[in-house]
Amino acid sequence: MKKSKISSIIIVIILSIGAIVMIGPLLWMVSTSLKDRTGVFQLPPQWIPNPIRFDAYERLANLDTLFSGIKNTVIVSLSVTVVGTITSSLAAFSFAKLRMPHKNLLFLILLTALMIPYPAVMIPQFMMFSKIGWVDTLLPLIIPGMFGNITMIFFLRQYLSNIPDSVVEAAKIDGAGYLQTFFRLIFPLIRPAVAAQFILWFMGAWNDYLAPLIYLNSPEKQTLQVVIANLNAAYAIQTDYPLIMAASVVSLLPVLIVFIIFQKQIIESVALSGSKG
Repeated sequence: MKKSKISSIIIVIILSIGAIVMIGPLLWMVSTSLKDRTGVFQLPPQWIPNPIRFDAYERLANLDTLFSGIKNTVIVSLSVTVVGTITSSLAAFSFAKLRMPHKNLLFLILLTALMIPYPAVMIPQFMMFSKIGWVDTLLPLIIPGMFGNITMIFFLRQYLSNIPDSVVEAAKIDGAGYLQTFFRLIFPLIRPAVAAQFILWFMGAWNDYLAPLIYLNSPEKQTLQVVIANLNAAYAIQTDYPLIMAASVVSLLPVLIVFIIFQKQIIESVALSGSKG
């Protein structure tokens, strides 16, 4: 009993140190956004600004690029994740429950796409989208994602493997088509996993920086992450770190709120998907 208590205490201490190391930069970001320029370089550093200033947020609100960045990010994130979640769920259902020739081989080929790093296909994709006139539009960020997410397909297929095939067979005997079977029987059963994967995908799409940087040139077309990077390049020279940190806080808040609200579904989905392989 003593050994178990000692080991538990050591684990708690290690995890607490890790939590402080990871949360510390986020707290410093929020603290810096509430200071003036001179307060950033004050020694010793102040974790709680005195006085607390909201000048950075007021100046940030006057930037047109911030609101256009938020709008573009919302359009890209929601359109990709909403439509892509439906197509990914249908693909996972097909791979898990339908009888198709060579479906396991097709699924294996699909998984190999996860092993290809994005820089390897970045230039060919850019050339293709450039030829069809999609550069400097949101289409390269939206259209490919609407056809599904390989990671979501994999996890949902693992989740679906625990649902008996007799459910599909019974629906087929009753005269239900595949789409009716999916939306009326299968989708309600996998809704927790779909919700969790949707949230993870939304957070990834919201924080995407590389693809928008490649395809978007006009300031009014850029997403929030590119806008923040441009602010960093423009205002870091002026040592206006409160403005940069305020923009980072604004970018972080939606993702943080979503994660805090749905963290239980995220953790449960990952655990269940892994145990049902």
